[in-house]
Amino acid sequence: MGKRIDPSWVVFASVENSAHDRCVDLFTRPDGTSGFEEFRRDVEDGGAWTPVTYFSGSAHPSRERMLEAALRSVPWLGDAIAQAPSARHLLPDDPDQGML
Repeated sequence: MGKRIDPSWVVFASVENSAHDRCVDLFTRPDGTSGFEEFRRDVEDGGAWTPVTYFSGSAHPSRERMLEAALRSVPWLGDAIAQAPSARHLLPDDPDQGML
């Protein structure tokens, strides 16, 4: 779990890019809102995940709205989700259906 993820928040998905040097955590908060944060991992940092944005400060009313914002904000995320068998359920089979 990254440095900007409060311990009371529940990370329900963590998606890495194909190089395994970027990650996005998707989470829910106790108040029912959802959020996300992007991290990077560099050799110089000893492999620790370091936040690179301040997306976690935004609260979204649903997982669907949060994922829409994450896909708009993190250019590589859609491809990473599509390529990760454990994360594909996050994307709708039918673009007209809701996500998650």
